[in-house]
Amino acid sequence: MPDSVITQLSDLRQHALTRIAACTTPAELKELEIFLLGRKSQFTSLAQVLPSLAPEDKKHFGQTLNEVKTALTLAFKEKSEALGEVVAEIPIADSTLPGNRPELGHLHPTTKVIRSINHFFHYLGYSVYEGPEIETDEYNFDKLNLPLDHPARDLADTFYISEPERLLRTHTSSVETRAMSHEQLPLRIVVPGKVYRNETSNVTNNSMFYQYEGLVIDKGLSLADLKGTLVAFAKFLYGKDVVTRFRCKYYPQVEPGAGFDIQCTFCSGDGCQVCKYRGWVEVLGSGMVHPNVLRNCGIDPDQWSGFAFGMGLDRLVMLKYKIADIRKLYNGDLVVEDKS
Repeated sequence: MPDSVITQLSDLRQHALTRIAACTTPAELKELEIFLLGRKSQFTSLAQVLPSLAPEDKKHFGQTLNEVKTALTLAFKEKSEALGEVVAEIPIADSTLPGNRPELGHLHPTTKVIRSINHFFHYLGYSVYEGPEIETDEYNFDKLNLPLDHPARDLADTFYISEPERLLRTHTSSVETRAMSHEQLPLRIVVPGKVYRNETSNVTNNSMFYQYEGLVIDKGLSLADLKGTLVAFAKFLYGKDVVTRFRCKYYPQVEPGAGFDIQCTFCSGDGCQVCKYRGWVEVLGSGMVHPNVLRNCGIDPDQWSGFAFGMGLDRLVMLKYKIADIRKLYNGDLVVEDKS
């Protein structure tokens, strides 16, 4: 057997052990293992000499070959375990280092107003009630004293999904009829939510907007209870100096009905584009729940009475934050106007 082959094995072993000891990462160690013991490695080339040796040399060479491979395999294993321990000791993150402060946004003005109003009515004992935005004709119109041939239906400009039964709700009053039909009495709820109407977008109108409604069903209620609630609400939202007024107004689902106005906060009653030069902005409609509505929902009007109110929430937001165009609330424009 040529001595040069044994010498090459000895040199390979020494060189490999030195390189294994110098590895600093598991990836580097794995790459070295392939280089030293892989199919195209020097070790594999030397092992292929074995079949060509004389029978008397095969035993000694084979034994030396196995010793070298065993030594290298053990060295790789021990180094891999050592590197694994080092990696485990390295912390994933150093909590003592200063962090990167994320860029924070702000709550949408509509969300802030909804939360504020919810807080006020929660103090008065109201619960927040929700319902589907895809509604049935029964809850959106029929139960609200709006039968199929009622002319007030034309004012709703309804988006129908499957005419005439399925539609996008035109008001959150549909949630009130659901509550009256399925909840136990007495009832005291508020309903914030999106509604949809086929309207051309302009400064004060949009095809999607928010409404906020309230409903109370109890025994012995009167218009005085409604008026006291709404005046207290206006002072909560706009301050104690807010000027309000009630006007007689027709709504099919209430009798008597009243419009509730506040003096325009943009012009202090002098007249401007926002209030359409009237000096007043109607913020909600209200009234005593119509006996027909109570009957439609399975409630005896001789035992129970109630009042309801519903407002275009976007108009309240515009008045509170002095936003002159309703479209700015939902167009996704992040540009901040410079008013300096």
